Formats: sequence, structure tokens, C-alpha cells
Amino acid sequence: MNKFFTMLKTELKLSFRGMDMVIFALCMPVVVAIIWGVIYGTKTVSPGVEYTFLEQSFGALSTIAICAGGVMGLALLISEYRQKKILKRYKITPTSPAFLLAVWVTIYAIYEILSLCLVFGVLSIVFGCRFNGSIGIFLFMYLLVMLSMFSIGLMVGGIAPDTKTVSVAASILYFPMLNFSGATLPYEVMPSALQKITDILPLTQRIKLLKATLLGLPLESVWFPITIMAVVAVVCGGFAIRFFKWE
Repeated sequence: MNKFFTMLKTELKLSFRGMDMVIFALCMPVVVAIIWGVIYGTKTVSPGVEYTFLEQSFGALSTIAICAGGVMGLALLISEYRQKKILKRYKITPTSPAFLLAVWVTIYAIYEILSLCLVFGVLSIVFGCRFNGSIGIFLFMYLLVMLSMFSIGLMVGGIAPDTKTVSVAASILYFPMLNFSGATLPYEVMPSALQKITDILPLTQRIKLLKATLLGLPLESVWFPITIMAVVAVVCGGFAIRFFKWE
């Protein structure tokens, strides 16, 4: 346990020095939340609906950091460590791939939780948004979404042969999901044709799941996304550990 926390502390310091996750996981979601707040304010989704547009969009805003860290950040971090021969040095120690992945997942989970708190703080304090659903259910689903997205980044970074391949694969996964899933461009304002296309993206289904739990809507309609996320987390996480490349 001491080894885990020692390595966690060291890697966290290195991550803060890099500033990438500070910008994309902490600052970017807050900036997008403020922009949406200025544009939409306390407008409701439709007449007769109790919750506001921002309250419905909190689930989408909370996934920006997950997408940045889980898909792009983790994959590039593992690739960078492999290219610099750092993983090769770890290979001759008792450190296992699962241990390294656990440390990195914990670091990025810290970023996601901080981002979640910052976004909710801005929306609630500045724009008066309320939490309408069950906090426990929302946090459980948020954890499931986080693990599912992290597993994708771990798999890409863990088994891709070189940094160029990781960068291309992560970009192909990251940018379409970030821009067209409803995380940065509200799903509700998209044309119906574009909505049908974005429904194919995994992050879109994850946002719908968080939206349902946030607003206290029935969960019967989101069992399919829950199942998909659980399967993705197990399969991609298993591949990341089983086929992890040290060099």
C-alpha cells in the first residue's frame, strides 16, 4: 500500500507539471459550463418541464473531463512512458501492469471528481441549478461511465505498438465523441438527422444515462447503455492488462 501511494504521489506531481489535464479536465469543462450558462441561463427545455436546460446538460458537461482523460490522456501517457523506456525499467521490477494501470486510473479519477465538483459548483452557485435525482445513483453511474471510458484509453495505450499509432487512434476516438456526443455542443440543439448519427457514439449513450439519473428519470430505458458500459469496461480493461506492451 505504501508503494502504491508513493507512486501515486509522484505521478500526480508529474501530471500537474505537465498541465495538460489541468487545462482539458479542470479548466475546459468549467469554461464550457459558463458559456452554456450565459447563453441558456434558466431557460427550460420545453414548456411545462420543471428542470432547466443547464440542469439537463450537467451530465454532458461532466463527461468532458472523462473523455479528455480516459480516451486521450491515459493512452498518450502510457505511450509516452513506453517511448521513453520508463516501462522497460519497470518490467525488471516486481511492478505488474495491473499495478501501474491502477495508479494511472486513480490519478485520472481524481481529475474527473475534481472536474465534477467544479462544474456542479459553477452551475449551482452561479446559475442556480438543482440536483433533481438521487446522488447515490448518479455517482454510481458516473463511476461506471468513468471506468468504461478509462478502459478504452488503457487498451489503446497498452497494446498500440508506437506513439504515432496511439495518437491517431486516440484522436479518432476522442474528437468525434467530444464534439458530437453532446459534451461541448448541446445534443438538444442538434438537427434530428445529426442526433441520429451521434446516437451511435458511445459517449452519447453515457451522457443520456447520466442525464436520466441526474434528473431522477426512470432507469428502465437506459439498461442497454448500462450493459454496454459494463461490457466495454471488462473487455477493454482485460485486453489492456493481458496484451500490455512494455516496449
